[in-house]
Amino acid sequence: MIKCHLARMMGERKLKIMDVARETGLNRNTITLLYKETAQRIDFAALETLCIYFGCEVGDLLEVYPDK
Repeated sequence: MIKCHLARMMGERKLKIMDVARETGLNRNTITLLYKETAQRIDFAALETLCIYFGCEVGDLLEVYPDK
């Protein structure tokens, strides 16, 4: 299972989904799916954009947990 830490990262900076969408140019739906951890896939360009925006590495945004 892959855990997305976007909600935590946004919370730490007091950002809303629309803030991130507006400032990154990413589709609001893409951010919403990642925020709610319901995304089935992510485009490398979107991942790169989020990492640049938050000043983080991919491993800070996504984390792999073994299935139970």
